[in-house]
Amino acid sequence: MRKLLTALFILLVLAIVGGAGAVALAIWHFGRGLPDHQQLAKYQPAILTRVHAGDGRILAEFATERRLYVPIEVIPKLVIEAFLSAEDKNFYSHHGISFPDIVRAALTNLAQLGQNRRPVGASTITQQVAKNFLLTNEVSIERKVREALLAMRIEEALSKEQILELYMNEIYLGASAYGVAAAALYYFDKSLDDLTIAEAAFLAALPKAPNNYNPARYPEAAKARRDWALGRMLEDGIISAAEAEAARNTPITLRVRDESVLVRADYFAEEVRREILARYGENQLYRGGLSVRTTLDPRLQAAADRALRSGLIAYDRRHGYRGALGQIEPGPAWRERLNAMPRVPALAPWEIATVLALTPNVADIGFANGAKGSIPFEAMRWARKTLEDQKLGPPLRQPADALAVGDIVVVERIEGKSDEYALRQIPAIGGAVVSLDPHTGRVLAMTGGWSFEASQFNRVTQAQRQPGSAFKPFVYLAGLNSGFTPTSIILDGPVALEQGVGLGLWKPKNYGRDFLGPVPMRVGIEQSRNLMTVRLADSIGMEKVVDYARRFGIVDSMPPHLSMALGAGETTLLKLTAAYAMLVNGGLKITPTWIDRVQDRTGRTIFKHDRRPCEGCSDAQWSPGLPAPQIPDLRERVVDAPTAYQMVSMMQGAVERGTARRLVELRRPLAGKTGTTNDSHDTWFIGFTPDLVAGVFMGFDTPRTLGERETGSSVALPVFRDFMAEVLENRASTPFRIPPGIRLVRVNPTSGEFARASDPKAIWEAFKPGSENSPRGPLVDGGPGVAGAVATPVPASEGGGLY
Repeated sequence: MRKLLTALFILLVLAIVGGAGAVALAIWHFGRGLPDHQQLAKYQPAILTRVHAGDGRILAEFATERRLYVPIEVIPKLVIEAFLSAEDKNFYSHHGISFPDIVRAALTNLAQLGQNRRPVGASTITQQVAKNFLLTNEVSIERKVREALLAMRIEEALSKEQILELYMNEIYLGASAYGVAAAALYYFDKSLDDLTIAEAAFLAALPKAPNNYNPARYPEAAKARRDWALGRMLEDGIISAAEAEAARNTPITLRVRDESVLVRADYFAEEVRREILARYGENQLYRGGLSVRTTLDPRLQAAADRALRSGLIAYDRRHGYRGALGQIEPGPAWRERLNAMPRVPALAPWEIATVLALTPNVADIGFANGAKGSIPFEAMRWARKTLEDQKLGPPLRQPADALAVGDIVVVERIEGKSDEYALRQIPAIGGAVVSLDPHTGRVLAMTGGWSFEASQFNRVTQAQRQPGSAFKPFVYLAGLNSGFTPTSIILDGPVALEQGVGLGLWKPKNYGRDFLGPVPMRVGIEQSRNLMTVRLADSIGMEKVVDYARRFGIVDSMPPHLSMALGAGETTLLKLTAAYAMLVNGGLKITPTWIDRVQDRTGRTIFKHDRRPCEGCSDAQWSPGLPAPQIPDLRERVVDAPTAYQMVSMMQGAVERGTARRLVELRRPLAGKTGTTNDSHDTWFIGFTPDLVAGVFMGFDTPRTLGERETGSSVALPVFRDFMAEVLENRASTPFRIPPGIRLVRVNPTSGEFARASDPKAIWEAFKPGSENSPRGPLVDGGPGVAGAVATPVPASEGGGLY
């Protein structure tokens, strides 16, 4: 017996040693090449980048994984306990793996052998962290062993709170939401602190198979899984029986994010995205969790969108109806045929319909959902046929003159009518609006076209077009800085210029083909006189004009040809608007920007547009008794303030007496300049108040005429007017600021002479000291041709700019 017991003992020892050796060998085998679990201590998950408007509302979000990282200490206890009950109730007592759960899972899997069912797992939260961060989703024994080994190592390296924080922020909860914070926002539009017991239980129920429990697609399965999680919470004593019952009786109600916290400005958001991408790279943009505070003013942005859409529609309707989007065969199956039509982008809030019948006064229409309505004749009277050269066909006498049965048309519900609609069409013309703070260069509003969905081409920043007469202020500015005054006399008369050997003469003309003779320089801006501009440019030299175009950032390079004085070069709306801003701010350089500040995921500021030093601005304590911090002005001066003000005063005259006089109705201090190129290919208006500058461009993307008599005054200026009327409403009127060094003298704006006391047309003209004594100055007259002038060939015979 003693020998037998000794033998059994030896066999037991050998078995234990052998088993331990086998375990050690398995650990060595499966542990080879395991990822370094220590990296989890420094792990930074992919977090979405949020872009905010100037008022803090969300403008855009960029991410590969929609995640908001939340420290464990600010995750509510209710949410944490819900996940522990549903996923790992022994989390705080095990060391990475749970042996009872492993045994239970093994028995379940043995019972399911041959049933072709997915094996049941027994993963703890620590194991899920190991799998999600360091391993793959492969279903195999080897992966489970490696997962268990990693879980035990993670438990040794990290605290329970650190592991739980990684899990709560990394776990995928469906609908592209990673982590509990992003899921709470997606499903319930709530922060974690505001979740109810039922909502917390629903989120905790998702990790097993989030796509199978999406309440929008599988409401019954989602509720059953949520109720199971509530049962686990009740069993663990987290909630009472009454709370569990009340939560079970609560339906799962999904909530879409409140539109009031969102701002729509697609063209602006895309410019921000491009700049962040260029500055910090794709990884930081889509995974870095940046917080970007932009310059966008949502109120101004909404006004710009409305003004541009209104202007595009108004122009488009003036030039008639281009016809239906398509045709379907009428008959009983019209609804199915209409539903089969391809989707039309950029349509909202308008709708697609088909014409079902026509009468002398009404067009009956039907919609894809089966609803019906009508278009009264008065709501389509504008739809005259578009002929060549933007001309219109004869007036309509009945709906059949514009429409046919089976036509697919665009309509808009008439306000106050339940089933009456107006005929619409998506404008073919392109356009853009941008608004800046002239003192800082902050872009307050920007819309680059009719719809970002239809075209991502931003006509504010990407469209290189001829500015036409909108460039003229910089020719006159160069003249003012060359000794001329606003009352200097310039001859408005015919001029012929040699273009070069064999190219013949260039004979620019005024828009009205008339001549005013010798008139003050101010008239050249107010009435946009081409011939006066050419003479002035020749007198001071085109090299000086080119220098001013460069220093104001309008163009990087410009040939010194006289045709450039009429805006034959190319620039963008943003550059030209920024140049005007430098006039109204007193001649100081600004750089347009759409980003005020960028912070990294820790809240550290990594970029600021305003780089002025400010000692004391960050002090923790400050009282009114202390002097205000002195912030230096680091802006470069591009022209002296008196000259800039003279130019502003002359452009104010364009509003009061000249090409922009339609703006007088706003009864505000406004200044600006129209611009139209040859054959009306491009139309502009750039204008400003003392503290706001805005630019408008209108033209077809593939340049062609906008039509006879269409100019900057008729096409672009109304958009500026509508924008300014809205943004300046209920705001105090501020006059243009007069800098030191300006002498104001009453003169007659037509003659340039000193005004008599009884002169009703007299204005206060701005002079630099010493120049006010002889306001008219010498006559600038190059005769029938300007000696030595050479002009470059231009697209049409009259130069780059007209009106």
